[in-house]
Amino acid sequence: MIIEPHPKKAVVFIDGQNLFHCAKTAFGHKHPNYDVKRLSERICKDKGWELKQIRFYTGVPDPADNALWHQFWSAKLAYLGKLGVHVYSRTLRYRNETVELSDGTSKTVLVGREKGIDVRIALDIIRLAHRRDYDVAIVCSQDQDLSEAADEIRVISNEQQRWIRIASAFPVSPTAKNTRGINNTDWIKIDRKTYDACLDARDYRI
Repeated sequence: MIIEPHPKKAVVFIDGQNLFHCAKTAFGHKHPNYDVKRLSERICKDKGWELKQIRFYTGVPDPADNALWHQFWSAKLAYLGKLGVHVYSRTLRYRNETVELSDGTSKTVLVGREKGIDVRIALDIIRLAHRRDYDVAIVCSQDQDLSEAADEIRVISNEQQRWIRIASAFPVSPTAKNTRGINNTDWIKIDRKTYDACLDARDYRI
């Protein structure tokens, strides 16, 4: 018989770019202004879970491509490291893409793409589950590529005969285009009041 643990140990996995773009669509925020530690603590507190670890993942532009945002992320990641947050970053890869405009014309723009972030998150979710580091994995992302990791957690739960869950946490509002969490996970919807209570007052763009 699998016994549900009390209290439940939680590890938060944050996809920095995914969280930013979701918050931009849902709440109109123009830059990644979330406080990683405060938001993680708030989610766990609201659920009555014991926060054991925070892991943060993001793509970072090369300084030759975008000096401003390279400085922003370098400074923010350095600060997170001082707080004890586990940080993983990869250089963004840029390529030209053609997009359609509202007037029917098209335009070629330079777009930065992350490579390997979702794979790293999935590997860490599975690795830490095998190590029994958490009872609940909280993934701040709506990336459906991570649904396979959720399926694997169920396999690990059966193998270890212990209670494990994975949750997808994401911003929601009437303007949000995507209102679904990661498939096969529990969904934790972050409203504007909760998000705005967890803003980072530091401006790393300076």
